[in-house]
Amino acid sequence: MQSQFVTHDLPNGLRVVCEVMPRVRSAAVGFLARTGSRHEFPPQHGVSHFLEHMCFKGTATRNWHDINVRFDELGSIYNAFTGKEHTVYYGWVPGARLDEQIELLADMMRPSLPKDDFETERNVILEEIAMSADNFDRIVWNFVHEAVFGEHSLGHEILGEKETIQGLPHELLVDYHRRRYAAANVCLFAAGAVEPEAVFAAAGRYCGQWERAPAGSVPGEEPPPLSSGARKLLLDRFKQQSILLLYPSIPHGHADEESLEAFTGLFGGGNSRCYWNIVQKGICTQAGGVWIAYRDRGVLALFADGEPERCDEMLDALRAQAREVVDHGFRPDEIQRVKNQRRTHLSLEAENPRTRLMHLVDDIETRGYLRTADARLAAVEAVTAESIAKVLERHPITGDGLLLSCGPRDWP
Repeated sequence: MQSQFVTHDLPNGLRVVCEVMPRVRSAAVGFLARTGSRHEFPPQHGVSHFLEHMCFKGTATRNWHDINVRFDELGSIYNAFTGKEHTVYYGWVPGARLDEQIELLADMMRPSLPKDDFETERNVILEEIAMSADNFDRIVWNFVHEAVFGEHSLGHEILGEKETIQGLPHELLVDYHRRRYAAANVCLFAAGAVEPEAVFAAAGRYCGQWERAPAGSVPGEEPPPLSSGARKLLLDRFKQQSILLLYPSIPHGHADEESLEAFTGLFGGGNSRCYWNIVQKGICTQAGGVWIAYRDRGVLALFADGEPERCDEMLDALRAQAREVVDHGFRPDEIQRVKNQRRTHLSLEAENPRTRLMHLVDDIETRGYLRTADARLAAVEAVTAESIAKVLERHPITGDGLLLSCGPRDWP
């Protein structure tokens, strides 16, 4: 599918990025605030996610009820999410409703932050934190980040900790919004049935008066190197054990990322080496590889989940599969199968304005330039056994690594 990128910067520093998608009738639009849990000092942990909640609670012209009803009136498919490095708000509507969707989202980016709703949302987020304590996968994910990044801001939970949310002052949230949602730290993206000049004009009308104010000082300097050794987290209330081997890898946006993506598909998932040689042999319930990546640091995690009494067997099996693929590589038919799956996913995503919107966000955040759907497909086609082997040679996965264990067994 052909596409066209057009960009424009408002005088106040807000950047506008459009992708015209011919023959598409809908349009997705979203605001990217370049702020997330990575940009929070210790007393602020959770403020980025808290602010995301508050943007839905009301503005100078709408209350929370008006915002929700207006989304439905536009027929919008909408959401927002907070990550380690950014916060995104988006809506997906028929092309004719794009201007109205921009206006609504732009209004939300300047919330009134009422104190009464602030206290209500504090309790909502505290409940989220309490519920996350019952989610095994989330606990493991947070433990991985803590083990890898330590006291660095990437090591902290996006929701924040109970203590930081309980003690978060309303004034701190207001100041954080003023600094981190300043025009120069925000981008507006639109993809699908869009007319760039109309989008630029709408951005000027609805965002042109925003203050350019500097984003202010933030933590998030280069994270520490990955250590080795072993760490464990005892979780008596669960029945399964998760073990992970962590190795330094490439950061998000690296030229080799499609080769690493291919590796994770070949190593774990359906019809993978781990599936046939570990899971299907009854050693564990699932196993594979996960690439955890940020703008300046990446980690490859080899994992296995299963019965606590089989930890040694799971670890031996993971190491054996890692050694096998490093020594002998992958067969051409395996690689082609994974490339075919990746090609299908990218082709479908290229026809979806909401997904293309997220691609644009990803490219601007990690590369600083935009890639067409064809360019993404070309990167997949360039993956070979040799390109995968080179990534594994530069970033080995057969050493000791950092061993993590989460579950009811005190192991190792």
